[in-house]
Amino acid sequence: MQIEEHYSLRNHNTFGIAVEARFFVSVNSVSELKEALASPIHPKKFILGGGSNMLLTQDVDALVIHVNIRGIETCSEDETTVTVKAMAGENWHEFVLYTLDQGWGGLENLSLIPGNVGTAPIQNIGAYGVELKDRMVSCNAVAVIDGTEREFSVSDCEFGYRNSIFKNRLKGRYVITEVVFRLTKTAHELHTEYGAIREQLATNKVSNIAPKHISEAVIAIRRQKLPDPKELGNSGSFFKNPVISKAAFDRFQRLFPEAPYYNVSDTEVKIPAGWLIEQAGFKGKRFGDAGVHKHQALVLVNHGNATGEQLWTLAENIQAAVKEQFGIEIVPEVNVL
Repeated sequence: MQIEEHYSLRNHNTFGIAVEARFFVSVNSVSELKEALASPIHPKKFILGGGSNMLLTQDVDALVIHVNIRGIETCSEDETTVTVKAMAGENWHEFVLYTLDQGWGGLENLSLIPGNVGTAPIQNIGAYGVELKDRMVSCNAVAVIDGTEREFSVSDCEFGYRNSIFKNRLKGRYVITEVVFRLTKTAHELHTEYGAIREQLATNKVSNIAPKHISEAVIAIRRQKLPDPKELGNSGSFFKNPVISKAAFDRFQRLFPEAPYYNVSDTEVKIPAGWLIEQAGFKGKRFGDAGVHKHQALVLVNHGNATGEQLWTLAENIQAAVKEQFGIEIVPEVNVL
């Protein structure tokens, strides 16, 4: 385990922000993680996964611990289902493709989401009608304070919309090391209810739909709408889609009858944040090297040398404009640090 000083994090965050870690170490096992966490020389610790769900606005004056623990293992299986464990450092999309190559279903709607397996439960990642919590069995984590290990069930994680206990009560207190999923081998539960998926399946001329077909459709859709972080710095969807009460939605719809929406429950409605941002005039706009993507207003982008502060200023301006025009608050999906 080698600790480096004044280490650039530009290649460790998908926005490509040029900030430094005062100290940096990449850990490849749970034992190395525990050793780094216990380091008395570096009392301040900062946990880093795939760097896909954060905006760094300043240098990190701490020991940055890059979780690079790899491995995929089948835990158990029967004729219809399989439980599979993935370690935290596995790339999420590559893991999804691995499960599909085995003929397993369940994660296909979550294809091409950036980041690593270990950070997926923190955000309760989701897309096209499926969330991580729908497929997860449990996750293991190491306590930052003393290195003890704990298993978290799905109910323990207190999952919500792009939310979990790891973003709230236990924020910064645990490092997830592995995640266990239950997937299907037969009788797959396919989610094609989103119009974009149905349209892409039709374009691909798919009739007998399998999980891999849905994955291919999702990948095509996301590549049309979302820029590749390797080519244009971004963190995917920057804002959560706001969920408002039915009463508030009724008032909103009277003023904006053309607005798209999704019923979440009998009492709540989800409004696409991208539509709100686009209507507020930000889609495709650029402010120096900080900008909004030309194809998807929900995505903030770094055109080259934007700082984290510049991107956060843009985000705050978008929030204020949406609030003023629509009376709706939109909040970041990414962690701003």
